[in-house]
Amino acid sequence: MSNTSEKLQKVLARAGLGSRREMETAIADGRVKVNGNVATLGDRIEMRDKVLFDSRPVTLRGADEVPRRVIMYNKPEGELCTRKDPEGRRTVFDRLPRLKGERWIAIGRLDINTSGLLLFTTDGELANRLMHPSTQVEREYAVRVMGEVKKEQIVAMVEGVMLEDGPARFTDVQEFGGEGINTWFHVVIMEGRNREVRRLWESQGLTVSRLKRVRYGNIFLDKRAKAGEWVELTQDEVDDLAESAGLPARKVPELTPDEKNRWSRDKHKRRPVQAMRKPKERR
Repeated sequence: MSNTSEKLQKVLARAGLGSRREMETAIADGRVKVNGNVATLGDRIEMRDKVLFDSRPVTLRGADEVPRRVIMYNKPEGELCTRKDPEGRRTVFDRLPRLKGERWIAIGRLDINTSGLLLFTTDGELANRLMHPSTQVEREYAVRVMGEVKKEQIVAMVEGVMLEDGPARFTDVQEFGGEGINTWFHVVIMEGRNREVRRLWESQGLTVSRLKRVRYGNIFLDKRAKAGEWVELTQDEVDDLAESAGLPARKVPELTPDEKNRWSRDKHKRRPVQAMRKPKERR
């Protein structure tokens, strides 16, 4: 194989079929063929190879051909970070604007009971870099904690504690006030392990009653996106994300008139479901 070859899962992710991890799973499940043969993990391909994904031909693209769009989504509690749920529960992908020939790739995940900032992109390489532990991207959360929090507990979580899947720590903890036994803190972690923020507090015998992500890297959750709404990031914001991931800047493509209409319709149709109000009693 020549020096121009690349890992199959990397090329599939770049084609907008999903994240690199999702593509590794698809390859392991035998859903990918290269030049008529079922692919295996570790395969490398070149742009001239013929690739089928679920028996459909894949249009291979070079790294500089992939449109780099990024949207910020304000996830409400109760939504799942999965494309489809067997139980029919609402997912974050239900809300997003529709794409033609591409897919939104989630940059990290939030559990069902966590709200706040989620980033989605069409650029699989950008998503992979921003999620990889080696990139050391900060994630900031607002946390409401039940119980009295002592200074030595904060110190322990900053210095590091051993969880069941290895050591973990907050790089910063700031108290933001509150009343009684419910106190708000802002905490920062450098990786996205499952329920890591909650588990760190639980290691100190404390319970998290509310958890909201407010920042990912240099992108802050702001008033542009209310709960259940999304907004497309600006060119400068996307370029800053790319720089933090060690990738060159690339122009964010302008929406075609058809895309503008479709995205506008999606934005207005997919408002969060409001709690049903009881009808007023007639006097």
